[in-house]
Amino acid sequence: MEKVVLAFSGGLDTSVCIKLLEEKYDKKIITACVDVGQPEEEITRPGKLATEMGLEHYTIDAKDEFAREFIFRAIKANAVYEGYPLSTALARPLIAIKIVELAEKVGAKSIAHGCTGKGNDQFRFESIIRSYSNSDVIAPIRDLNLTRTEEVSYAESHGIPLPSDKLYSIDENLWGRSIEGDILEDPMVETPEEAFSWTRSTEDAPDEAEIIELSFEEGVPTEINGELTGPLDIIIQCNEIAGMHGIGRVDIMEDRIIGLKSRENYETPGAILLIAAHRALEQLVLTREELKFSEIVSQTYSELVYNGLWHEPLREDLDQLIDNMQGRVSGTVRLKLHKGSLRILGRKSPFSLYQEEAVSFEDKEMDQREMAGMVKNYGIQAACYQDICRRK
Repeated sequence: MEKVVLAFSGGLDTSVCIKLLEEKYDKKIITACVDVGQPEEEITRPGKLATEMGLEHYTIDAKDEFAREFIFRAIKANAVYEGYPLSTALARPLIAIKIVELAEKVGAKSIAHGCTGKGNDQFRFESIIRSYSNSDVIAPIRDLNLTRTEEVSYAESHGIPLPSDKLYSIDENLWGRSIEGDILEDPMVETPEEAFSWTRSTEDAPDEAEIIELSFEEGVPTEINGELTGPLDIIIQCNEIAGMHGIGRVDIMEDRIIGLKSRENYETPGAILLIAAHRALEQLVLTREELKFSEIVSQTYSELVYNGLWHEPLREDLDQLIDNMQGRVSGTVRLKLHKGSLRILGRKSPFSLYQEEAVSFEDKEMDQREMAGMVKNYGIQAACYQDICRRK
């Protein structure tokens, strides 16, 4: 019997996949859960379920790699897609890579996932799997065109243990938490407070503002309030600090890869805090032309990640460009957090392009009279156009 590695979260889709892979595909199943910062229960539960079902299971700790090689790259690129920092999309390529590595290790010729045919993850997983291996890809839920109701019925009839009832579909990792489904599918329904876990409402946030300082070295965060902090800890702390002050909630109509619009809620408190600080520092040290171009880079980078094209050579090219630009993005940013608001109070850097003396109204080093000729000819093409219009 051929082996198949199933990316196993312990949720409805992947739990149903176990029996389907046995029944419909005649496979020997090996399950795997890749830890990119999910809640502890979501890491231990898949292993427990797999053991109860007599399966070989692997738990792969990838949190540190996710922080260093994916989240830090996203910060340097200011990776924001349609208004929110990418979190779910950012973790998918790493999960797929780890599953591929495991399949090679255990001698499995196939890799399976529980994605449906309407979502984004099928693209994100399969593009990586096919690019990094020769494995066959099996997607039972999509391939059998199953609805959620049909999945539940199949699970009940086959004695498959289901996760405790959840009102929403939630995906969580170090960098963010996505919330969708159920009543949220109606764009006019306000997201209930119970849906949120990482962030307080603005009403429940502390009455007193908090001022913090974030320091960066070559575009990545290194310190909070002067204390040197490792990648995992700095991300976790920023999530806690910003979330406590009601920062990080995003409610958008998102454009999926296949063209469907989807109502999505995200909690990304640390991401919003760190990217805001990073942008403020860039404004201090990068030239106007660099900043203009970095907006194009950021959008392109974000779309590649969202669309499941982490392995696209253009992404690697952009990383080279970004790393070169980020060489000067070092310094400290002071921010004020208060009841859902985030304000930049100050920034400093040894690479600052700001010259206080030159911009001061009291400066005489720069002879103002020398500007007359430049101002006289400024916008000359537009002036020519207006002159033609007047003569018509």
